[in-house]
Amino acid sequence: MSSLKQQALDYHQFPKPGKLSVEPSKPCATQHELSLAYSPGVAEPVREIGADPELAYRYTNKGNLVAVITDGTAILGLGNLGPLAAKPVMEGKGVLFKRFAGIDVFDIEINAPSVQAFIDTVVNIAPTFGGINLEDIAAPHCFEIERALSERLDIPVFHDDQHGTAVIICAGLINALHVQGKKLADARIVCLGAGAAGNASLRLLLAMGADKSKLLVVDKVGVLHTGMTDLPPHHAFFAADTDARTLADAMQGADAFIGVSAANLVSPAMIKSMADKPVVFALANPDPEITPEAAHAARDDLIMATGRSDYPNQVNNILGFPFIFRGALDARAKRITQKMLIAAVQALMDLTREPVPADVLAIYGLTELSFGRDYILPKPFDARLIERIPPAVVKAAKE
Repeated sequence: MSSLKQQALDYHQFPKPGKLSVEPSKPCATQHELSLAYSPGVAEPVREIGADPELAYRYTNKGNLVAVITDGTAILGLGNLGPLAAKPVMEGKGVLFKRFAGIDVFDIEINAPSVQAFIDTVVNIAPTFGGINLEDIAAPHCFEIERALSERLDIPVFHDDQHGTAVIICAGLINALHVQGKKLADARIVCLGAGAAGNASLRLLLAMGADKSKLLVVDKVGVLHTGMTDLPPHHAFFAADTDARTLADAMQGADAFIGVSAANLVSPAMIKSMADKPVVFALANPDPEITPEAAHAARDDLIMATGRSDYPNQVNNILGFPFIFRGALDARAKRITQKMLIAAVQALMDLTREPVPADVLAIYGLTELSFGRDYILPKPFDARLIERIPPAVVKAAKE
C-alpha cells in the first residue's frame, strides 16, 4: 500500500504538477496567425457573438467544454475535506472526459459560504461552458443545487454522483437480474445508503419498471418506514409500510442488494438470508460493504459487483458520464432528461450482451468473456462505448 501511495503521489507531481493543461487548438507561429488569434482578428467573432450568442458554439470551444465543479463536501469516500483537497479528483475527471469522449474540461473548486452562494457562482460562470458536471457534493444540498441549476441554466447540468452512478447501477442490476432469471418488476430490492447515489439509482430503477412496494431503503437510522416522523423529503419518498427495522431484517428474502454506504456493514449471515440467486452490489470504495470472498463463501449462487477494478463486475461511472455528456453536447441539449439517462442504460445493457471483440480481450489479458455472472457491464476500454451511448442519448434528447 505504501508503494501505491508513493506511485500515486509521484504520478500527480511529475514531470509537472497536476493532470491537466491547456493547449492551443489553432496555430500561432507567425505574425499573421497572431493577428487572427488575438487583435485585430479576434474582434470579428466577438461582433458575431455579440449579435447572436448562439454563434459562440461556432467560434469558441463552448460546445465542447464542460465545467467539473465541486465544493469538496463529499470527496470520494473521504468526506468533507474542502474544495482544494477535491482538486485532484476534479482534474482526474477532466482526464477521463478527454480520454474517453474527447471533451475539454475546466475543473472549478468553489469555496462558497452557503448553498445559495454556490448556486449563484455556478450560474454566473455558466456562459463559458456547454455543460456543468457537479461532483463530490454532499447530500442533501446536492439535490437542491442540481435542481436549481437545471432550472436556471440553458445548458445540461449533471451530478455524476447521482445520475452517473444511477445509470451504471441500473444497467448492471437489470443485466444481473436477467442472468439470474429474474425481472426488475418482480425483484425485492434493498438499498443501503440513502444519499445522492442511492436516491438517484432507486428513482431511475422505478422509472424503468421497479415496484416501489418491493423496495426497502436503509440509512443510518435503520429501515426508512412510514412510522418515522420528520424525515427529509429525499428519505420520506422511500419510507415503506414495513415491520423491518434493521438491515438484517430488510435482507431476508431480498433478490438484490445495492450498497452505496460504507465498508463491512453486511455480514455473511445477511447474504445467506437473501432469496435464491441473489444479486449483491457492494459499491462502497475502496472497501465494500462485504468482500466478494466473504459473499461467495456464504453463497455459491449469487452475482457479485463492487466498485473496484480488481474484481469482476466493476460498477464504474466511467462507463457513463463521458458518453452521456458527449451525446448531450452533440445534441445541443438544454438539460439531461430521464429519457436520456434511460437511453444510456439501455445502450449499456445491449452492448454487454454482444460478443466481446478481440481487442478488448487483449487489453484485459483475457481469452474469453461473455454476458453472464462475471460480465454484467462493458469494460471501460471498450471502444464501442463511444459508438453506442452518445447516439442513443442524442436520439432521446431530440424525442
